[in-house]
Amino acid sequence: MTALFLLLVCLALGVLIARFAHPPLGLAQGLNWWVINIALPALVLELIPRLHFEWQFWFLVVTQYMVMIGALLIFDPLGRRLGWSRARIGAVILVCGLGNTSFMGYPLLEALRGREGLALGVIADQVGCFIALAVGGVLVSSIYSGATPHPKDIARRVLLFPAFLALVTGVIVGMLGGWPSQIDEILQRLGATLTPLALFSVGLRFKLHLGGGQMQPLLLGLSWKLLVAPLLALLLGWATGVGGLTLTIGVMQTAMAPMISAAILADQHNLDPPLANTILGAGILLSVVTVPLWSLMLG
Repeated sequence: MTALFLLLVCLALGVLIARFAHPPLGLAQGLNWWVINIALPALVLELIPRLHFEWQFWFLVVTQYMVMIGALLIFDPLGRRLGWSRARIGAVILVCGLGNTSFMGYPLLEALRGREGLALGVIADQVGCFIALAVGGVLVSSIYSGATPHPKDIARRVLLFPAFLALVTGVIVGMLGGWPSQIDEILQRLGATLTPLALFSVGLRFKLHLGGGQMQPLLLGLSWKLLVAPLLALLLGWATGVGGLTLTIGVMQTAMAPMISAAILADQHNLDPPLANTILGAGILLSVVTVPLWSLMLG
């Protein structure tokens, strides 16, 4: 309960400081740099060598791809039928097909399921959602904006991402017996900065401005991201015999709020940025309630 309370406090502090305290320009970007390049790789390097890989871990990865592919298969034909622009269709696919499995996911998983659950969440995030972002996200944003994606750029984005490099290194270190205790303690202390800084940064960037015509795509998109996708993941787990903590973490990671980077991609490619940011803000608010409810239901 203390960990969950810390999560909410950090998020609220970010929102309040952005609104009333006039923080320095670029503060959120600076915090994000630390989280992505230092705290997140350190956390991955600490947790992955301790994992004993099991066959069920495929579920953590496949369910993240399922969310992205499902959003594409649903919202492309549905958006056309409802008269949405290509930019609006692309925005909904992006923000509702990619989950906030690190900035929101890691703190929530640690608060609700402890360090063991967090370690499994790293696999879902780095091998699942991050690959979906680097490949699917770039493809969707390029196609719906009329640009041409470059395979070399996609491959470089995946292979040189700090946390992905840390994941590969962590697997190798685990095979060799793990880190010495001194290094492990340093990694733990660096990784511990992720939760407060990530949630504070999310709060700094939080926006919720519901404009005309946004209610329909907002409701449809978040229904998929927060309700239908995790329900399908749960059914897939049951059907394939996946159980225990792996099932729980896989479902919870599919139920996370929309990804901040997806909204940034939508903005960069002019894919209805106001709608993308509205879905992002509403999804963050709702997920603080819905993800703990999924965790409670999964036992």
